[in-house]
Amino acid sequence: MSRAEMDALGWDECDVILVTGDAYIDHPSFGMALVGRLLEAQGFRVGIISQPDWTSAEAFRVLGKPRLYYGITAGNMDSMVNRYTADRKIRSDDAYTANGEPNKRPDRAVTVYAQRVREAFPGTPVVIGSIEASLRRIAHFDYWSDKVRRSVLTDSKADLLIFGNAERALVDLTHRMAAGEDIKSIRDLRGTAFMVPAGWLPGEDWGVHNSTRVDVPGKVDAHPDPYMMVQQNTASCATSNGGADEGMVEPKPAEVVKPIRIMSREERQAMAKEKHNKTVVRLPSYETVSTDPVMYAHASRVFHLESNPGNARAMVQAHGERDVWLNPPPLPLRMDEMDGVYDMNYARAPHPSYGKARIPAWEMIRFSVNIMRGCFGGCTFCSITEHEGRIIQSRSEPSILREIEHIRDKTKGFTGTISDLGGPTANMYRLACKDPKIEESCRRLSCVYPSICVNLGTDHSKLISLYRKARAIPGVKKILISSGLRYDIAVRSPEYVKELVTHHVGGLLKIAPEHTEENTLSKMMKPGIGAYDEFKEMFDRFSLEAGKKQYLIPYFIAAHPGTTDLDMLNLALWLKKNNFKLDQVQTFMPTPMAMATTMYHTRKNPLRKVTEDSEVVETARSGKIRRTHKAFLRYQDPENWPILREALVAMGRGDLIGNGDKHLIPSWSAGEGNAPDPSRRTPSGPAPSAKGARSGVVASAQPPARQQGQRANALTGSLTARQSLDTKPRASILDTIKVKKPAAAPAKGAKPAPRGRK
Repeated sequence: MSRAEMDALGWDECDVILVTGDAYIDHPSFGMALVGRLLEAQGFRVGIISQPDWTSAEAFRVLGKPRLYYGITAGNMDSMVNRYTADRKIRSDDAYTANGEPNKRPDRAVTVYAQRVREAFPGTPVVIGSIEASLRRIAHFDYWSDKVRRSVLTDSKADLLIFGNAERALVDLTHRMAAGEDIKSIRDLRGTAFMVPAGWLPGEDWGVHNSTRVDVPGKVDAHPDPYMMVQQNTASCATSNGGADEGMVEPKPAEVVKPIRIMSREERQAMAKEKHNKTVVRLPSYETVSTDPVMYAHASRVFHLESNPGNARAMVQAHGERDVWLNPPPLPLRMDEMDGVYDMNYARAPHPSYGKARIPAWEMIRFSVNIMRGCFGGCTFCSITEHEGRIIQSRSEPSILREIEHIRDKTKGFTGTISDLGGPTANMYRLACKDPKIEESCRRLSCVYPSICVNLGTDHSKLISLYRKARAIPGVKKILISSGLRYDIAVRSPEYVKELVTHHVGGLLKIAPEHTEENTLSKMMKPGIGAYDEFKEMFDRFSLEAGKKQYLIPYFIAAHPGTTDLDMLNLALWLKKNNFKLDQVQTFMPTPMAMATTMYHTRKNPLRKVTEDSEVVETARSGKIRRTHKAFLRYQDPENWPILREALVAMGRGDLIGNGDKHLIPSWSAGEGNAPDPSRRTPSGPAPSAKGARSGVVASAQPPARQQGQRANALTGSLTARQSLDTKPRASILDTIKVKKPAAAPAKGAKPAPRGRK
């Protein structure tokens, strides 16, 4: 990280210099450490510039000029997600910075760092990567500027972009450049993207599949009949002496007749695969998708359908007079390759230059172990599939157990508790398609939605075995599971749920139903709330058998595309019925390239065929609607009551306002500033009586057109939008309030009665 360290190692220059927006922590959960150690193991000298001052190029010259290239990354998070909340407000801290200090990285860090590197050493090759570059590799909607932006390749002017699981491509690239190849000639690495002249193709044998229009069929040529016999021209027949008969017409050249060749099934498949692999899909151009929401949605759908490494084709998208070319996604790492990546000699600590500074992200993961990558859930709001892919890549059991022993022996402060054995999803370890050939040809966006695929293996026995061996390691007292749990798969293995609940829950287990209403869940590609109920029943039963008091903490998202005010109200009623009072809730944040982001921007559903008149997705875009949806998740917070009262009245559900058990929010509360004053009279009559005040119902809180007999909420029954309300007609609760007759006005000149406490 410094010239002094280079001198101590005897280096006159670095082969590769990596620039990152995170503090440098030498642990495999941090991208820079993983990439740096990987290249070091290949014999390269690697320097790391962490969180440089981007206001000038000087900070990018501290290690000199790299012999091969600069590698640029924003860090473990997209810089915009890292710096801004879902309400576009600057965050007050940064978990990946020493002492949580904010503003240590710029907006769109990949682009800014790449520009400064060009200034520092013009002509030096620049390679960009990490999740920020990966999710911005084509034209994408940018939530923070509220517009469609170009590929990050065009803005950063990088020579190469590596997306997804970058290890194999990075090693190949570095060795080829070290052997003297020009980076601009390296165009055949999977998982890479680059700029090329318009219309460029890798070879003459390549074809183009044009997908720049929405569902418009092209010209369909008639298929030739292979059994049609070509009539031979007999006019050329000659006599035995070679002469022609008198009066015979001059013969025409005979048509070439090719015999029909019967090909085997294997040969046909090989030819089709070769043609498929040498076909590039042309997406609508940046100029088109930036102005046409329907075409943006169409491009998003095509992009996601080409995400399986087993059958994905190359893609190309025009940006002005040049094209952004994307090679197919990288092939998943094998188990031995995953072991090699995680078994390298990490220091498992922050760089010594940070001293005793506390780095929140490090504190969170220093006693955790990453056991797998990828996720086949396909949740539309999540970008894991676009980055790591749907195919699960797992480490071997011995590799994981070795890392636990390293934590025990090397990590300071270890008290015997492993905080997590997981990854993107805790219980997808070593789960895969039952048939590799089916997996290669599959184009489903999710293996578990709308139902769990019949070809998906859901056997949790290998994970159960890992848990048991891990907690048997001497010095390990407790192993917790903190990663997200896919409970709809977990219920397929009651033995796993029992193992988890009995040994690996520390009192609270966070899971993510995300919502209760089918209207919203269908846009998320999440299972119905019934799967949560099934898991909860198992969780409670096994907790009771273990003699433990343990609780589920559900996680929900507000303002997701497809969510209406009624959906959020029904979710709030479900929360109250189940006595959940959430502390931290999340408002949907549109991240680049996610399918839910496409819905947010275009109001079209890319999960289905996109046309001009295809399904319209209702989207909460205005700040007020988004705040209202978030307020429903925290209905118990007094700060949210004013906006919820306004929303409920507008929805005709003022019957939910009151201080009774069957109300969602109170009509007033002490100290809120709107408590009824007994000395004041409302325009409709006197102040409410003490009984009315205790019931918390005031006339002004009801909708103006309240009719006697209108249904009131019972907070019982089904959780669906249509059945969450009591179906029995009842009289308005207002009719039960008894108010005192107005007191007689005091006589003229009489002294008013003194005010006292009510």
